[in-house]
Amino acid sequence: MTTPDEQAPADPGTAADPVAGAIAAGYDFPGPALEFGSVVHGGVPHPTAQVRVPLSMMNRHGLIAGATGTGKTKTLQLLAEQLSAQGVPVVLADVKGDLSGLARPGEAGERVTRRAADTADDWTPTGFPVEYLALGGLGTGVPLRATVTSFGPQLLSKVMDLNATQASSLGLVFHHADAAGLPLLDLKDLRAVISWLTSDAGKADLEQLGGLSRATAGVILRELVTLEDGGGDVFFGEPEWETSDLLRTAPDGRGVITAVELSELQDRPRLFSTFLMWLLADLFEELPEVGDLDRPKLVFFFDEAHLLFTGASNAFLETVTQTVRLIRSKGVGIFFVTQNPTDVPTPVLGQLGNRVQHALRSFTPEDADALKKTVRTYPKTDAYDIAETLGALGTGEAVITVLSERGAPTPVAWTMLRAPRSAMAPLDPAAQQQAVAASPLQARYGTPLDRDSAYERLAARMAPPEPAPAPRRAPEREPADEPAPRARRRREPEPADDGVLGQVLRSSAFRSFARSAASALGREVTRGIFGTRRRR
Repeated sequence: MTTPDEQAPADPGTAADPVAGAIAAGYDFPGPALEFGSVVHGGVPHPTAQVRVPLSMMNRHGLIAGATGTGKTKTLQLLAEQLSAQGVPVVLADVKGDLSGLARPGEAGERVTRRAADTADDWTPTGFPVEYLALGGLGTGVPLRATVTSFGPQLLSKVMDLNATQASSLGLVFHHADAAGLPLLDLKDLRAVISWLTSDAGKADLEQLGGLSRATAGVILRELVTLEDGGGDVFFGEPEWETSDLLRTAPDGRGVITAVELSELQDRPRLFSTFLMWLLADLFEELPEVGDLDRPKLVFFFDEAHLLFTGASNAFLETVTQTVRLIRSKGVGIFFVTQNPTDVPTPVLGQLGNRVQHALRSFTPEDADALKKTVRTYPKTDAYDIAETLGALGTGEAVITVLSERGAPTPVAWTMLRAPRSAMAPLDPAAQQQAVAASPLQARYGTPLDRDSAYERLAARMAPPEPAPAPRRAPEREPADEPAPRARRRREPEPADDGVLGQVLRSSAFRSFARSAASALGREVTRGIFGTRRRR
């Protein structure tokens, strides 16, 4: 990565190509910037004509799109490396598992050497600080969990594919749990609350909710059981992830790259895409307003973004749009990564000022329509026929326009992208396991917790009462000359030998405290922009 003060070697082609020079002038920013690569015009790259994006504009959101195999993942990797080098933490979704190599220096070769020359890059193999997470511990990573309460009814409805009526009813279930002091920590807690409401014992509570029918509650319960059987039970629970652990820097000042491993969940795309949205919602609720900064506090790369929007309700899309629009003022940038720009709803797409479009193939009428729509989203240019260029781009090339430091779109630039400096292949599994075991976060999040919550409390409520002890019979009076026999002390059964913690959890004092704390929790919890937990 070059700095603004470094001069690239002279390129004879640039002097003879004023168009490339004019395009590069639109990317000549005075402040810190991330380097994409060199302008391509006339079919050749021009190393002295550089394409860049201001670091301060990385919280204005962006789109990385293109057909499979065109280089989207390598572009994501290139940007993540440079953000880390500038001290900006990064969160990225590693859907295929091939971004784990960010921690290992890359290897020089003929292709890398040639690409470095074409893009005026003083390429040096470099590894970066990476923290590996895995949803619920499925995969090689520190377990990433959320409680059902913090996840909220709207996101959970998206995961379970509920319709509008069912989603509204699920919101009533959450309301009842909060009001009744029934903490929803994992899926069995929520299942227990719904089972209670649909039982004869909970009939009165169900009637008090008004808008929740017994039939709808039964549908939600069946969908919940399906989610649980499909492995969803491991993602919900404690210890819950803390937002602050995404905003870390390494001892050398570089931003930590948090890679959320999702390769084990490719058959459950709705779950992992919604879980990533929960991370964003949690960031939105927890971070303070900061306005425009010289550099973002965090940049979030949302891979396979189309999975989030497919089949989403209007209410869900409106909330995503609002989150994207408002989270910028909290110093967070979001890049959606997908195959086609039309995968992203228009209200969201309109907020993505930084655009990196890899090749688009037009094999079907639908592809042709998508290509036309994509072309209309770019600024007008006389340098290229954008539709023709998008079909002619090679691997590792893209059509780029970003926001300048003034907030205006830059000229459209056919760009040859630089090669990442870290390994462009998965990290060795043994090395990744060793990195996870050595992580300070593993000690905090590695062991699951199962505290007293709705499941345990409702189970105790529905348990049959213990039979009352028989009345003690008064002892008969003994003759005066015989001493009364000493009363035998009734021996209590020995508690199970499960340690001090087990004795404390069974104590009445602890249970009383837990009930009081849960009631307070129910009163203190409010719902934020996504219906996710937000403490006052």
